[in-house]
Parts: sequence; structure tokens; C-alpha cells
Amino acid sequence: MRIASARPHRPVRLLRRVATVLAMVAALLPAFGGQALALSRVKDLASIEGVRQNQLVGYGIVVGLNGTGDTLNNIPFTKQSLQAMLERLGVNTRGATMRTQNLAAVMVTASLPPFATQGNRIDITVSSLGDAKSLQGGTLLVTPLLGA
Repeated sequence: MRIASARPHRPVRLLRRVATVLAMVAALLPAFGGQALALSRVKDLASIEGVRQNQLVGYGIVVGLNGTGDTLNNIPFTKQSLQAMLERLGVNTRGATMRTQNLAAVMVTASLPPFATQGNRIDITVSSLGDAKSLQGGTLLVTPLLGA
């Protein structure tokens, strides 16, 4: 007949030793690692790759040109843009004859600097796509800009 010994089984002893060693290492970490953490900065340890400007492009309409805008008969996409905008605002333009030279179809380009955040101002370039004589004094309507 075997008598049970008071000593724990071998796996239990191994677990106790591992737990003791881990507890001692955890207790010593703040003494050695705390100062190293305080002296290290992310910018000292890492570098960011691919930081560059992003080109943006969009299509829009400039209004209020006082007779210097596109001729709607010669530039069909300006007329289509005006009709689409008016219809989105609830104005029915089907079958209507439109003759205005107070607006122009434009291409808007911009360069978004690296690390730009919401609310930052950026410079844009507005270029006429049609036969507008001048965009001076006009107002650019809201134009969504997309990454090129």
C-alpha cells in the first residue's frame, strides 16, 4: 500500500517556480524600465514613410460673372451642370431655354500638405473649362475635391 506524500506533484512545483520567477521579474521592471521609458520618444524610435502631399481635383461652377462666363450654346457640359444643380434644388428646367453668361464650368485643383487636419485652409487653383472670358468677381459653389 502506497502512502500519499505531502509533496505536491511535479507539474505543480514547476508552476510555482515559474510564477515566483515571473513575480520577481515584474517587481524589478519598474526599477530598470521606468527610466528608459521616460527617456524614449516615439519620434526617436520610429520613422514615418510615405509622407507626401496629396493632389486633389474637382469639378465645379462659378456663378456671378456678370456676362463674362461660358456661352451655354457652345459648352454643353456647363448647361448640363446648371440643369443638374437647379434640379437638385427643386427647380424644374426641362424644356426651358437658358441663356446666361453669368456662370462657368471650372476645374478646381489643390495640394493637400502632409499632416493637414480638418479645418486647415489650403490654396486652390480654379481654371475655366469652357469659353469664359474671366472668372474675376465670381463665387465658386461648393465643390467636392477627390484625391487624384
